[in-house]
Amino acid sequence: MKARRRPLASGAYPDPVLSQITGLSRHFTAETLRAHLLSRATRADNGCLIVRGYGAQRGVYQKLAGRAWAHIAAYVIFVGDYDPALEVHHDCGAPDCIEPSHLRQRSRADNCRDRFQRPQCRNGHDREIDPATGRFRRACRICNRLAQQRWRERHAAEVAEARTAYGRTSAGNHPSP
Repeated sequence: MKARRRPLASGAYPDPVLSQITGLSRHFTAETLRAHLLSRATRADNGCLIVRGYGAQRGVYQKLAGRAWAHIAAYVIFVGDYDPALEVHHDCGAPDCIEPSHLRQRSRADNCRDRFQRPQCRNGHDREIDPATGRFRRACRICNRLAQQRWRERHAAEVAEARTAYGRTSAGNHPSP
């Protein structure tokens, strides 16, 4: 006679280690999650193990296996001793890296205090230093000016299109007879 499996209590995982990962799909075991993470990862030239999650965007935190963050799942599976009160920090600075030697846990205060400010914005412009704080400005003035210019051009085109739709031209206020 076969032994019947007892159903899991609601919210329970077959593996108590996996229960620490918020948002993880319940059908994973430690071995299947390890295989899943490694099958979705590729090794970069700088030693990072870059994972591809649900999105195709590179350089952002990735979600895998339900709604769980890939770097937290990798820390639990590959490193262990996960404390949910602490944050998982990337020493390499790549948010989509799951290389175990690049991950460590830190408090939120330590993580914010040591945050690295890049000297260029994401479009490659040199960032200015704010005289009040002595740190780099959050917003790049060049990118901001270009975005405003694009908006003004887009808005002027919409206004011109709306005027022609109502029979108005930019030269006169009324349609010609």
